[in-house]
Amino acid sequence: MTAAATPLTDAEYDTQTAQILSRIEAQVDAWLEQDLIDIDQHRTGGLLELECPDRSKLVINTQPPLHELWLASRRGGFHFRYVQGRWLDTKDGGEFFDKLSAEASFQCGKPLRFSA
Repeated sequence: MTAAATPLTDAEYDTQTAQILSRIEAQVDAWLEQDLIDIDQHRTGGLLELECPDRSKLVINTQPPLHELWLASRRGGFHFRYVQGRWLDTKDGGEFFDKLSAEASFQCGKPLRFSA
């Protein structure tokens, strides 16, 4: 069980999650420029889809009513809450960018690291 979520206003939540999605997009763009890996990305509002070379997808989705951030991958779905400056898994307390990195590495077949 993880610690209680740190309260955020709706505006703070929107700012936090928009920054996360932008960081992910910037990292994928950098990998494309470095010719490290070809990941297609598509963003619609608070939903970001990353398509790996094998055509599998990772989906990062904001959940404004719950103030959560969700990640869906081939290995499952994960929910994250903001706790003292970090987005932590509601089940095991793992950090969002660590889980995203692990899932992207698994699905894309090479080590990939997203950072906060």
